[in-house]
Amino acid sequence: MSKKILIVDDEEEIREMLARHFEILGYETRTAENGLSALQLMAKEYVDITISDIQMPELNGVDFLRQVRREYPMVRVIMITGYVTLENALACMRLGADTCIFKPFRSMAELENAVQKAVFTLEHWEQKFRELKGMKPSLNREKNRG
Repeated sequence: MSKKILIVDDEEEIREMLARHFEILGYETRTAENGLSALQLMAKEYVDITISDIQMPELNGVDFLRQVRREYPMVRVIMITGYVTLENALACMRLGADTCIFKPFRSMAELENAVQKAVFTLEHWEQKFRELKGMKPSLNREKNRG
């Protein structure tokens, strides 16, 4: 099954370029111009992965990441930024971003690898949830009932 990526960036050219790139690779994509629009979209439809800029109007990427972690803990979040600071990188790390990639992109390989790693993580947890769903009640639970 194809994973759905939400690309969040206030620069339309970057949004469209990334959307085209990942569609060619077989992903379904959506775009949003800021964190607020992205959260509104996420309330309506499920996404697996977000690629979000940090510096944006309305709701910046760090605040967007904070909300995603709170409301959608399974969604993988990849941060991108042209405004490289230690503060931004540490905030992304503290809030549980999968990674932070700096713009301008020298090649798409780092971003592609980050998306592939996010897909692997999602598939790992989806498999664990399927296993859990198929398990019989544990013996400890059975003993506690008796």
